[in-house]
Amino acid sequence: MKIYTKTGDAGETSLFGGQRVPKDALRIEAYGTVDELNSSLGIVRAFNPPAEIDSILSRLQSDLFILGADLATPLSKETGKITRIEPRYAEELERIIDSLESHLPPLTAFILPGGSQIAAHLHAARTICRRGERLVVRLAHQEKIGSAPVMYLNRLSDLLFVLARYSNLLDGGKESQWTATSRSPKQ
Repeated sequence: MKIYTKTGDAGETSLFGGQRVPKDALRIEAYGTVDELNSSLGIVRAFNPPAEIDSILSRLQSDLFILGADLATPLSKETGKITRIEPRYAEELERIIDSLESHLPPLTAFILPGGSQIAAHLHAARTICRRGERLVVRLAHQEKIGSAPVMYLNRLSDLLFVLARYSNLLDGGKESQWTATSRSPKQ
């Protein structure tokens, strides 16, 4: 089987269920950003994070494939072959967040993205996740997609923030706190 089909050469692509849509449709932007997020987690994993973090990231990558397929399949085109993101996926993320946070010092200020290489890439992944969330929210205003995709991405961005902090804790990376006096107006 060839990787190229030439069916998208006119700027359209197919959703699961066969519907043709422009490649710049909001639905495509939404699941394309989820795919970008998944790739960014692959970059984090290429840095060989601790096994505990790698295991979480592996699970998240699998979830993101499910979410991408969910977003690529309009609810009206239920095929029975697509697993949909459900609220329980976000609840599972909450349990991971709670477990990791129990090891972290309480937040007393905003954290500047950075620290170790792994933590910095997790912060970048968090921003991609937030962009994906914004796109999925816009999509939800236009089409019925259910509430679980937005809920999942909202919780996932929280988890990525906590994972970045946890990674810094494990790697000895320094968290830089932002303060209003970090930069004076004259600088």
